[in-house]
Amino acid sequence: MAIKKLFPLKSLLPSCLKPKKVVKSPEFQSSNKISLRRILSISDMSVRSSLSIISDLSNSCNGSNLQIFTFKELAQITQNFTKGNYLGEGGFGPVFKGFIPHNFKLGLKKSQHVAVKILDLDGSQGHREWLAEVFFLGQLRHPNLVNLIGYCLEDEQRLLVYEYMEGGNLENLLFKGCYVSNLTWLQRTKIALGSAKGLAFLHEPEKPIIFRDFKASNILLDSDYNPKLSDFGLATNGSDEDDTHVTTQIMGTEGYAAPEYLMTGHLSTMSDVFSFGVFLLELLTGRRAVDKNRPSREQNLVAWGRHRLNDQHKLEKIIDPRLEGKYSNEGAKKLAAIAYQCLSHHPKCRPSMASVVKGLEAVHNMKEFITEPFVYIVPREDTNKVNKTVEMKEERPESRYQNQKGLRYRPRVLPLRSRSWSRSRTRSSGVHSDTALYKASKSNFTTERSFS
Repeated sequence: MAIKKLFPLKSLLPSCLKPKKVVKSPEFQSSNKISLRRILSISDMSVRSSLSIISDLSNSCNGSNLQIFTFKELAQITQNFTKGNYLGEGGFGPVFKGFIPHNFKLGLKKSQHVAVKILDLDGSQGHREWLAEVFFLGQLRHPNLVNLIGYCLEDEQRLLVYEYMEGGNLENLLFKGCYVSNLTWLQRTKIALGSAKGLAFLHEPEKPIIFRDFKASNILLDSDYNPKLSDFGLATNGSDEDDTHVTTQIMGTEGYAAPEYLMTGHLSTMSDVFSFGVFLLELLTGRRAVDKNRPSREQNLVAWGRHRLNDQHKLEKIIDPRLEGKYSNEGAKKLAAIAYQCLSHHPKCRPSMASVVKGLEAVHNMKEFITEPFVYIVPREDTNKVNKTVEMKEERPESRYQNQKGLRYRPRVLPLRSRSWSRSRTRSSGVHSDTALYKASKSNFTTERSFS
């Protein structure tokens, strides 16, 4: 009897370690019909000049719409980079809002608002990151990738021109926005789904693109909360073998990087999946990936929150309180399960982004909500009883209004402090627990106060 037939090697492996058959969905198959085989490799930058690479991009079918601007033109559309047009600043440099009028430049027929990013030569990113941005966004087109309109390369000036995203970046909206303008559950799932589609698109080619710096601040939103990935300065091509890449220089953002990448420099599409799991945990909890203002045990979001994702009772306690209970119970469980898988310590146990997209589509389509905010019920005070308590008039027979000596006296009224004590005792009988709350709702407790 052949032992090989009884105990095949694959049967001894955990399910997450078995080789996966990647089945491309029709959506991704159609979206990848942009001549991916003709996409240049970023490794070409090490042996070829910037001008020759950009020339190849301009002559390719994917980069034919990339505009070349002069510095004078960009100064004109941003009103000389005035403070009123300043949008913000990142590792790349400052970003300004601009406006391109109708027929301003050949190839730009319609008027539009744009965002102009200026490379800070003294910043954390340099010419190579600027070139990588042009390199990738000049070739790739997808609804969930920010559209690069053009660039400027004059002497030491390095500028990029993007479509303007009215909603700004997700980090500002999720962590710096006011309580009233907080993201709803459906907006969060919409952002998660769109971001997953953009990342899945990068991972789909035969030679995938590893984003390497997926985080909330690199997700831009339009006026309808449609997300688009931006900032491809740290992106790189995956290897031909098992879509892996080894780097000696660890780059990225603290709190988002995968553990195997931090320890060994081993980089793959699964590194992006881990970062996406951190992002999902941020959406679910409303907490930053790293928050030094919290207690030491809660500063790292993954270390604090991952084990709570697969526990229903703990999960309810970590969901962003700003949602005020207005979310889908089943959707939250499903999203937590996806995040838990993405945050697996073993890369091969993490799902592909194509699988994540399918899971998030199901989450976004779950329409059942907890629509009622928490209600605190206070007892209705009996007006007659309060009046009697406050005045505390002794109801004595008329015959007792005289003492033994026959002298009359008035009924005594308690001093003010006694009255306040009696009133506080009356108010202290409010209902706090859920069980008592619902029991009391059937009796005399009728006044409701909502803390939504």
